Amino acid sequence: MKTFGGRWTPYLYVAPVVLIAGGLLYYSIGFALYASTTDWNGLTRMEFVGLDNYVQMFQDRTFYIALRNTAVFMVITVVLQAVLGLLVAVIAKERIPGSNVFKAVFFLPIAMAPAIIATVFKFIFEANYGSLNETLRSLGILGEGDIVQWLGADLGIVSIAIIGIFSWMGFSMMVYYAGLMSIPEELYEAAEIDGAGWWRRLVAISIPSLSGTTNVLILLGIVGSLKTFDTVWLTTMGGPGVSTHVLSTFLYQERQGREAGYSSAIGVIILALAFALALAQMRVSNREK
Repeated sequence: MKTFGGRWTPYLYVAPVVLIAGGLLYYSIGFALYASTTDWNGLTRMEFVGLDNYVQMFQDRTFYIALRNTAVFMVITVVLQAVLGLLVAVIAKERIPGSNVFKAVFFLPIAMAPAIIATVFKFIFEANYGSLNETLRSLGILGEGDIVQWLGADLGIVSIAIIGIFSWMGFSMMVYYAGLMSIPEELYEAAEIDGAGWWRRLVAISIPSLSGTTNVLILLGIVGSLKTFDTVWLTTMGGPGVSTHVLSTFLYQERQGREAGYSSAIGVIILALAFALALAQMRVSNREK
């Protein structure tokens, strides 16, 4: 007796979900594209204005500040999460007592709510009574009464990037750790017989074998950087002034000001950047293969 659908049965089961999810996704993108060409506050009737919102955006100083901060945040977090995650994974792979505890400690921030991490770091980086400045004073690095504005205009985006690294380095570590465990031990043993030391084995075997893993982490880091919001908003709200705005907080601020058409244009730019950077990264990784 033949079952209904035959070999198409699995596709029939998933088709409704795919159609609904795909429909909602592409409807949202299409609506945002249309809204970005209108003067609309989210309540009244849309008035078509063509590319006026994009012209306004490219003349807006805050947009360029947010774009620069997003780029700085992306470079710092993507690079350091990969480098530190790999180093911690290599250390965790060594069969030493307490290695499981070591992995758990670094992975713990992944299980914590971003709001909790951001709030804790806000107190750490607080200029007057924050624990970081107090520690630096007790060590004699800062003089009595000296203040470093960790969340100020100059260092704010770097401090926020440090929070991002703390939050997600554990994820990079676990992904790299899984990749390291899949590399045959025979390769390391053969290299050791040939006289290769720890560093040589890392550079000649581990890193090349993990190139695919690295490309995936870079891609995830790029997309994550473009949509980062909670850490920035909970620590600085884009301030002082607009000095620590990233694209997502800039979009949110404009939407709160009932500039729905303008904020939709910002969203379209974020989507275009994510697509372009992801495509570039995939092409680079394919070329390496």
